[in-house]
Amino acid sequence: MKRYTVAIVGLGNRGRTHLKGFLDNSDRFEVAAICDLQEAILRRASERFGISRIYMDAETMLREVRPDVFCFATLPHIRLELVELAARYGVKALAFEKPMATSIEEAARIRDICNAHGIKAVVSHQQKYITSFQKLKHIVDSGEIGKIDHIHITTQAWLSQLGTHFIDYALWAAGQDARAKWVVGHVHGKKLLEDSHPSPDYILGEALLDNGIRIYAECGYLSPAYMQGEEKFWVDNRLAVYGSHGHVWADTDGRWGAFTQSSNGQTIGEVGEPWDVQADRIQAPYLADLARWLDHDQDVHSCNVNTAFHGHEILEAVCLSALEHQAIHLPLDHSYYGDIIARMRAELS
Repeated sequence: MKRYTVAIVGLGNRGRTHLKGFLDNSDRFEVAAICDLQEAILRRASERFGISRIYMDAETMLREVRPDVFCFATLPHIRLELVELAARYGVKALAFEKPMATSIEEAARIRDICNAHGIKAVVSHQQKYITSFQKLKHIVDSGEIGKIDHIHITTQAWLSQLGTHFIDYALWAAGQDARAKWVVGHVHGKKLLEDSHPSPDYILGEALLDNGIRIYAECGYLSPAYMQGEEKFWVDNRLAVYGSHGHVWADTDGRWGAFTQSSNGQTIGEVGEPWDVQADRIQAPYLADLARWLDHDQDVHSCNVNTAFHGHEILEAVCLSALEHQAIHLPLDHSYYGDIIARMRAELS
């Protein structure tokens, strides 16, 4: 099997998680170079992981190394310029964090650049690799809950933190090629619009997919809380899939539950390993699937940039629906509606 070279920008917590994921797939990837603006962090990582080529400038690294894969764990507002660099230097694949961008216009440009240059890009919606979500997908795909009717997602964290994750997981459960026809929504609160991951404080939305499945989404402080304690804030979420003959739900803290055709009238479930135990481990299979996609065009990664963009589009359409006081039909014409984040900053109270 081919081994792909990798260059990584950003060695914070998430960057180091990506780095470990590539190193755990050493039969498929060679980490050729790393880059960070902080020299001390860069040199510590170089010594710890035995990576000799280090840089403090991303373009210089790409020009000199010419990697197959470019991974970056940066703040959302500088994603686009790194994608443009990747296209300029002939990168084959990208792996980067969510959200794709801080505006629908930039997210669309990222998607279009990747598609125009044949770049296989994945957005880090990697929580679908934890055991609870894998169990949910197995039950859904087995037909044990019958035909899917609707999917309900809830996250205590706001839209651009965990909302982007969970809309992607809802599309994954509904069918990878499912696309929304229209969206309606409510949003309120502008405090978190000043966050590095800008978002209204709360959203409530509904989307109708072209396969007839409806997605209901709640993100923010008014969403249902299933766990106790502030330490559980980032894992207090749920993906619930309802079918004609039962339902199944999962969260990112390793828990799942189901009522299925074969559960004999009982609710079944499990409290598995929590998120902090699984967090580093799941990066390896996530990146192994990227290698398979690089090997074979037909093995499209479930976190691919086109699906990630559509999830981003759905959530921005929820916000736009609230601003426009009407249903929003997709695909979204971002050139007509303008910068939705900027509009919320101006119009929300």
